[in-house]
Order: sequence, then structure tokens, then C-alpha cells
Amino acid sequence: MARSKMSVPLVVVVVLSVLLTGATHAGPEMDPYKILGVTRSASQAEIKKVYKRLAKEWHPDKNKNPGAEDMFIKITKSYEILSNEDKRANYDRYGQTDDTQPYSGNRYGQRHDSFYFDESFFNFPFNSKNHRDFADSKYILHFNQYVSDVVPDSYKRPYLIKITSDWCFSCIHIEPVWKEVVQEMEALGVGIGVVDVGYERRLANHLGAHRTPSILGVINGKVTFFHYAVAKEHLRQFVEDLLPQRLVERVTDKNDLQFLNSWHELNKPHVLLFDQVPVVPLLFKLTAFAYKDYLQFGYVDQGLSETANLQKQFNINTYAPTMLVFKENIDKPADIIQAKGMKKQIIDEFMSNNKFLLVPRLVNQKLFDELCPVKQFHRRRKYCVLLITGDEETFSFGNQAFLSFASTNAKEVVRYAYVYQRLQQPLCDILMQNKDSVVILERRNAAGKALFKPVTAWNGSEEDKQRLLEELERLQKDPSILIHDAMLPELNNEFASMFVIRWIYASYDYLSEVIDDILHNNWREMMPLLSLIFSALFILFGTVVIQAFRQEYIYNLDILYRKNFVEVTELTDITYMSNLVKLRPGHMNIVLVLTDASKNILLSKFAKEVYSFTGSLTLHFSFLNIDKHSHWMNTLLEYAQDATQIDAEEDDSGNHKIDYTGYVLALNGHKKYLCLFKPVYTGEDLDNNISTLQIHHKLDRLGLWMERLMEGTLPRYYIPAWPGLDKITPVK
Repeated sequence: MARSKMSVPLVVVVVLSVLLTGATHAGPEMDPYKILGVTRSASQAEIKKVYKRLAKEWHPDKNKNPGAEDMFIKITKSYEILSNEDKRANYDRYGQTDDTQPYSGNRYGQRHDSFYFDESFFNFPFNSKNHRDFADSKYILHFNQYVSDVVPDSYKRPYLIKITSDWCFSCIHIEPVWKEVVQEMEALGVGIGVVDVGYERRLANHLGAHRTPSILGVINGKVTFFHYAVAKEHLRQFVEDLLPQRLVERVTDKNDLQFLNSWHELNKPHVLLFDQVPVVPLLFKLTAFAYKDYLQFGYVDQGLSETANLQKQFNINTYAPTMLVFKENIDKPADIIQAKGMKKQIIDEFMSNNKFLLVPRLVNQKLFDELCPVKQFHRRRKYCVLLITGDEETFSFGNQAFLSFASTNAKEVVRYAYVYQRLQQPLCDILMQNKDSVVILERRNAAGKALFKPVTAWNGSEEDKQRLLEELERLQKDPSILIHDAMLPELNNEFASMFVIRWIYASYDYLSEVIDDILHNNWREMMPLLSLIFSALFILFGTVVIQAFRQEYIYNLDILYRKNFVEVTELTDITYMSNLVKLRPGHMNIVLVLTDASKNILLSKFAKEVYSFTGSLTLHFSFLNIDKHSHWMNTLLEYAQDATQIDAEEDDSGNHKIDYTGYVLALNGHKKYLCLFKPVYTGEDLDNNISTLQIHHKLDRLGLWMERLMEGTLPRYYIPAWPGLDKITPVK
């Protein structure tokens, strides 16, 4: 009994010792300014620059130092505090952050660090399955659930999955960011999953996750690992990068008719979203991915002058996003919604109600099953009115008349469709009785049994319309008028030829992932992917590629020295906004500075030097005529003071003049910084005059500079804002 009484004070002493020790040492260790090595007056640009350098230096995949992981976590946490003005101000005033303030007992001290240590020390190691975070428990995945539910669903929406375990100390550091991202992504329709390695080792191995914590994405059944610092903006960009690149087409006054008129070729309604943001909203991209098999999506940036006619034509309200869906009539939208802050539920309902054209063409069995479903209950009968026709000009009048009839006589239980006889011959041979090309049918089972009745040899006349209308009225009263029955064959897939194009797109996505994995040296996780790709390449080289390689090589040699094999646009007051100011995040414009006299020589050399980088979707190439826009160039370099250390020459009057010919600017419009290439002449000076050879050699080292640009090792010169349009306007 005495021993028991003595043990209680002893435990208290031990606990207090741990708390006091944490309070003594945690404060200095968690000072974000000291960790990043910046002063309290440091700007956001300075903090971000230091953070990127330190994150790259201490990333656990690159730095094998035993303390690299802990240091990397501290760097990330410090950046989260200092990059957020509210958190930074809170820390400067009270020494606290948003994550710890509600639990702190000392408003003005550094006690929050000791509590963070205490919480992880006392609670985290004993976190059992029964005490798992409730927010995570609803997302827990099991192997069978992943295979049967997540993988099929990943063809409609991407999944964000966290790999964790009960004894993972590092996992606790990413929890605040993870919860915030989950809340945002789930509202947008992204699937969320959590895999506990302690209980689902089989699933973790299946995913290729060999460390905790790990975050990965799953889309179209393919797993992609997240390799960057766990920050909200990084995870959001990761989800966006998972999506295919060609989901949403940019639509302007120049290509709107081409976009809308493709409904007939693609056999889909077309959706246009009007909004004022230059970047396509993530919610719209996710919607486009979910409904890619049914709808074609386009985006109209209301901030561009090139979209003014479109906005006027459809009377678009500039104060709220507007979504229009077009079917066979491209002059008038079939449906419209307009609201500030569109929610996923509203958009899903809008898309579900407009998945099909008024009279779609039956191009495969899947579409036939959805348009003309099998009868399930007596009160849920669905009838299909089918026009058997052709794609020749002689059928156009009848086809248009059928569309007009369908739009006038739309009913809940009746669906209208048409087929091309030459493409679906087996089906048409069964349904065409006495050459009647309009048939009413009802499918009775999934095996292909159907009841049908031929109505008329349709040519679009008023008599044909009246007869079809009478038969539909009779059908509503007496379904037994469908007197013929048959076993319908499975429809041919008319879009099967598009498989090659889809395969090319898929190959591009796979190669992008391989490059990303190589950069991060993540070999174990990429081995299945490498195996698949090299197998596919081996098959290709064994069949058609080797035969075509010789001709393609000769063609490439020929095109290599043609003048315009790289698309280079001039940076003027017309292209200024789209090519620089409103450039998408992550995109850069590579601008060559030239004069009228050196234009042809420098453009040819420039195209040759940057040709190997034209495959990047994030690089754009332009040129700036310094004879027209010298004021803009001077203003830009004045903003970037560090970049102005350029040697100047004296002209005849004794004034200093800078020759910008051959300079190259890498401009990041979104983040407002530039990288500068200064020309270096590597040949021999023939004379004091500027010769053609000298101008040609100004860009000799541009290829090496471009490699450093892609590696991110070039110095960046940040500017407060891009010079205004008045600076780019040509001098008259």
C-alpha cells in the first residue's frame, strides 16, 4: 500500500519532467524563421524561394541523411505558417499557429510547441484501430473493396488515397493539410481512401506503397504517387494533373462553330461553360471526366476579348458562371443553368438530364442498352422509334424531317434514334419488313429478344409523320400492336477505329508518369509500369515501327531545316494578354528578342535550338521585335533590378545603349518572374562589324540554357507586375 502511494507522485514527477523538457526545447526547434533561415521582415517571394531550395535539399527521396525526414517535415510546417498571412501574423503576435492555438494554455509564450510534442508523445503511439481518427475511419479501404468498387469507379472520377499506420510518427504532421484537402476534394467529387498498412498490408503491396505516410492517386485503374511537399495547393494540382489533358477544349469566337458542329460526327451533345477565370475550374474538369462518354465539353473565358461575340450571341451574364448544353440546334441551347458557386449535385443533375441528343445515332451496343433499355416492369415500358437510313445526301431531307418530328412529339416513354444501314446491316436486315424504314420496338430481355412493328417507308412527308403519330397513339392504348418478335444481334462498334488514337493518348500519359518517376528515383513503384511500356514498345518495333522508321527519319531530316518547323508567335499588344498576362499556371513563354535586320537569322537558329523542347505542353514560343517594343523591354528589366547588369555600349553621341538582340526571356505569367539568357559569341571575331555569322552564333548556348530552365536551376527575377499594354504598343 505504501509502495502504491509512493508510485503516484513518482509518475507525476516523470510526466512533469517530460512536459517541462518539451517546453524548454520545443520552442527554438519550431521557430519557422530559424528553420527556413529568413528574417521576420522577409517577403513572401523570399520565403518561397528559400522553401523550394530547402525542400529540394532535404527531401527524403534525395537526401539519405537519417534526420532528413524530420527536417523536411519542419521545413514544410514552417512554410505552411509563413506563407499564410493569418498564420504568420498569429505566430508573430502570440508564438502560436492555427493548428495548436485552441489547445494552448499560454497565450503569449511558446507552449504550443510543447503541447504538440506532448500530444504526439502520449496519444499517437497508442493510437489503436478502435481509437482511429473518426474522419479517417469512413474512408478506410480493404483489398476486395478496392478491386470491386474503387478501380471501376476510377474510370469516372479520380481517387486520392493516403497510406498510413498506427505507429507512423510522420503521419501526424500531414493530418491538418490532409483533412482540409479531403473536405475540398470530396465536395468536388473526388473519391477518398485511407489504407492502414497494419491491417491491409496486402492492399498496400498491391498499390506499390512501401513507406508511410504516402499519398497516391488512382484514375482509370492506374496508380500515380504524389512526390512533393504535403501542402494544399500541391495536392490540388496533383489531382488536376491526374486528369487527361484533352478533356475540355478552349472555345473562342474563332472556333465556336467548329466545336458546336462536331455534334454529328461525335454523336454527343456539347456543353459550354462561361466563366471569368482564365483557368478551367477543377469542378468542370472533373465533370468532363465523369461524363466524357456522353458529352463534349468546352470552356469560354469571359475575360478574353476573343469571346465577346459568343457572350453577346447567347446573352451571357458576366456576374455568374453559365453552363449551356447544345444538341442538334447549335444556334439555341437545349438547356441552361446559371448560378454563383455551382455545386456538384446541381451540375450532375444537369448533365444526367442532357446525356443524349434528341435523336442520337446507335453506334454501339452500350448506347443501344441505355437508350432502349430492357423492359423490367409493366409500368416502366420504354419504346424506341428507330429510323433506318444512310449518310448520303439523298437521305438528308428525311433525316431532318425525323428530327423535327421527334422534337415536336417528345414523350417520356418513347426514345427516338437512327442507324446507318451500311454500318449496322445485321440489325437492319431483321427489322426492315417490306422495306419500311421506321420501326417501333420494345426490348424484352438482355439476350436480344425484342417486339417490333414496321410503320412506314419514311421519306419525311406529312403523310409519313401522320401515320407514325397515329401508331404511337395506338401503342399508348394497346401495346399488343407490336406483332413481330426477333432476336436482335449485338451492334457493331462504329467508334472502334478510335482505339488507336486513345492508345496514343494513353501512351503519352504513361510516358509522362515514367519521366516523373525517374526524376524522383522511385524505382520499386514504377517497375510494373516500365514492364508494361517496354512490352508494348517491343511489340510495336517488331511489327510496323521499324518499317516506317526509315521514311519518317528522312522526312524529319527534311523538316528539321525548314524555316517554320517550330510554332513561334510574335508578342504584340494583340497577343500580350493570352501569351503572357493570362498564361495558365505552370506554363512559360520563351521569348526571343530580335530586330528587323536579324529576324530571319535568329528565328532559324532559335527554332533549331528549342526544337527538342517543343514536346512540352507547358512551353510556348514567341519573339519580340525590339525595334517596335524597346520601351517595354526597358521597363521589364527595370522591374527586375537583378537582371539589369547588362553591358552597355556607347554610341557616337556618348550615350549608353544596350543591344538586346539575341536575348531570350522565359516568362512565367502566373507567378510573375522571368529567367534571362544573355547571348555569348563563341566563334572568332572576323571584324568590328556585326556579321551574319556573329548574329547566328549569339544563340549557341541556348540549348544548354533551356536544359537548366527545365531543371529549375536558373536564377529567377521576380517582378511586382507585368508592364502595361501601353508599354507593348508599337512606337508610332
